[in-house]
Amino acid sequence: MNDHPNRPPGRPMRPADRNRTPRPRPAGRPFGAWPDDVAILYGWHSVVEALRNPRRKFRRLMVTENASRRLEEEAVPLKIQPEIVRPGEIDRLLDPDAVHQGMLAECDPLPTLSLAKAAESDLLLVLDQITDPHNVGAIVRSAAALKVGAIVTTARHSPAATGVLAKSASGGLEHVPFCFVGNLARALDELKERGVLVVGLDSEGPADLMDTPLTAPTALVLGAEGKGLRQLTRQTCDTLARIDLPGAIVSLNVSNAAVLSLYIARRAVGRRD
Repeated sequence: MNDHPNRPPGRPMRPADRNRTPRPRPAGRPFGAWPDDVAILYGWHSVVEALRNPRRKFRRLMVTENASRRLEEEAVPLKIQPEIVRPGEIDRLLDPDAVHQGMLAECDPLPTLSLAKAAESDLLLVLDQITDPHNVGAIVRSAAALKVGAIVTTARHSPAATGVLAKSASGGLEHVPFCFVGNLARALDELKERGVLVVGLDSEGPADLMDTPLTAPTALVLGAEGKGLRQLTRQTCDTLARIDLPGAIVSLNVSNAAVLSLYIARRAVGRRD
């Protein structure tokens, strides 16, 4: 029996081993232990888009030698002198599954929009308690591709715009501002007062989104996967719409539903430069 964690299997235990304390592994700051006022970005697209964003303020930039050479080759502007580190130094700061591609940045969070300013956009996206950071990150990426003016969500029951979410967004955070509100139903009422058409995505909607008249400005409202829109959110929308699918599977992951509905809405409301 190998009853000491530092002794290789099969090696007899020496008397001195019995009282030896196992040596702890080197520990960096565990992921998620940064202060709330620090946004963590890792991965090539997330960090590079942040470097190219004049609104993003950097506190620290850690890169490997390979990543540093690539930054130079692609003429990416550097806002801060990077620290050249070994990959393991970044590994220790992140979850084991994080794919950092030799880059990690500590930044200030981006400024958020007021609801009044968000309402000036021709296309908005509203998230009703979608909490999975991978899903929200993928939604942000699609929103950036389809020129969404802002993402409106509650301050509570939403993931922080950092870490896994930022990586999943693949740089999209730098292009789509967030608007955080205290009460979603009241925020939807205010959007309607400002002339925004509020359309909730719901499997029991009376018509397909393709057949629903959409005019700028429009706000699409998506609910959490499985639960969908909350009852008060449904009641507050101007109208509900569904997405009809021709295949054997008739439901989509919320991030896939987001990109499809945003594409339909973008085609309907047009592109305002």
